[in-house]
Formats: sequence, C-alpha cells, structure tokens
Amino acid sequence: MTTFTLKMASNLPVPSPDLWQKVSTMEGVNYELAPFIHMTSPAGMRRVPFTQAPLKQPLFASWLLLLGVLPFDRHQLRLDEVWEGGFCENSSSLIHRVWRHERIITANGTGSMLTDTLNFEPRISLLGYILLPIVRFVFQHRHRRLKQSLVARTGEA
Repeated sequence: MTTFTLKMASNLPVPSPDLWQKVSTMEGVNYELAPFIHMTSPAGMRRVPFTQAPLKQPLFASWLLLLGVLPFDRHQLRLDEVWEGGFCENSSSLIHRVWRHERIITANGTGSMLTDTLNFEPRISLLGYILLPIVRFVFQHRHRRLKQSLVARTGEA
C-alpha cells in the first residue's frame, strides 16, 4: 500500500494554551472544517477535551458529511496520545485503511505554531493521488479558519 504524507504549519496570534483549548474538542474540529465538512459525534463528546478521552481504543464512529448533509465517509476515531498542546490520532475509515494525524502546538514568541502532520493510506492506492490535493485543501482551509477567527479575536493583521 502507498502512504501519502502532508505537513502544514501556521503561526497563530494566541498563546499555545488558548489555542489548544480552541482546537482540542470535536466542536473545535467542526469549526475548522466548516462549511465544507462536518464530523458527527455523540452529543456528550462534542465539548469533551481530547485530554479527557480514553486512549488507544475507538472513541466513536463519525460520519463525514459534505456540506453538513451528504455522507461520504465513516471515520473510526482513535486517539493514541494526547497531551496539553497536541495529539496523535490513529484512525481508519471506509476510504482510508490508515489515517494518522499528529497535531502539535508550540509557543512561538507571543503566539503559537500549529503543525499538522498527516499520513494516510487509502484502501485503493490510486485514490490517494486524487485525495492528496483534497486533503491538502481541507487542512489549508482549517488553518485559514483558525487564523481568521483568532485574528478577529485579537485584532492583529
């Protein structure tokens, strides 16, 4: 199987603890993905910080909904490691045999550096060449949404 890799980093104008609080729940994930994608989750899990989630076991199955309505994948969410400022997700889905997402937030002067590293193996290898630019677009969008919301909050340009 072919593994596809993507790494993306953004400087954001908030201290790392504030950024971690914003991005470490399913509610935060869905904010970043909106309006293109929505991940379903049990009502009781939407605001639970990832640091309180059980590790190394499936948390729940999530439908990925295009534009919030059209199901296009079923994701089995599993967190292997979580710490204040980051996580390692090791999940799978109907489309992906392997979906590894590492997110690390580090202090960077008065702000933070958010780094996402993805490694994924589609169940159909050739599909990865189509999915890679889509996944890149989705993560660029996530970083852009965070930056826009944080700049609006802090008033920085």
